[in-house]
Amino acid sequence: MKLYLVPTPIGNLDDITLRAIKVLQSVDGILAEDTRTTGFLLKHLGINKPLHSYHMFNEHGSIQKIIAQLKQGKTLALVSDAGTPAISDPGFLLVRECLDFDVPVECLPGPTAFVPALVNSGLPNDRFTFEGFLPHKKGRQTRLEALANESRTMIFYESPHRLLKLLEQLAEVFGPDRPASVSRELTKLFEETVRGSLSEIAAYFAEKPIKGEIVVCVGGKPEASRSEKRNKKGDDYYKQRHTDNDDDEEQDD
Repeated sequence: MKLYLVPTPIGNLDDITLRAIKVLQSVDGILAEDTRTTGFLLKHLGINKPLHSYHMFNEHGSIQKIIAQLKQGKTLALVSDAGTPAISDPGFLLVRECLDFDVPVECLPGPTAFVPALVNSGLPNDRFTFEGFLPHKKGRQTRLEALANESRTMIFYESPHRLLKLLEQLAEVFGPDRPASVSRELTKLFEETVRGSLSEIAAYFAEKPIKGEIVVCVGGKPEASRSEKRNKKGDDYYKQRHTDNDDDEEQDD
């Protein structure tokens, strides 16, 4: 018994790994976010395995049935429509439940949209924070304001029809000149990465139709320059001296 988490291509079907193919060939069944999408991939790979629906709308109700199959000795693979399961896709709840029931879990390495988008952005990638999809309404502004002083590169996922709104909100909170990049249709025929300031990128996409999956990378808040730090240190010293002098005068009185 074992649950495999199997990453699938985010666009180009040739990005499937040899190991992923071997696992999909060997398991007793495959849990798919969309059985039609996964069915197309399996047909391309020449694999015929039972498909079971597992998505955000049925995961709570189906977990116990899946655990029961695994405890009976079944080996199952979990796949999302594209990329690595549980990264902004269903999977976390099932993994947690498997671990609670001592069911072995193994995650294969493979495609994840934000990695090529980050590396290709030209923004610092030694340290970054992955935010995924922001809340659509409640908590969205609060989350953005909490990120206003984030110094690491930030990564967001967004749908095409919400991209302009996101860019405008980011420009409002972070400033219109903050460097950023937008990648869409990664690994596909019409792959595109647009780099520039938030205001420049917003202007670009305002003039053209937006299609495909979107990854937005935004540079972190720049640290103060040495001169700014030195000036601030001097200001703090002056304020402290001024406060000390005031205290001395009060004591003399």
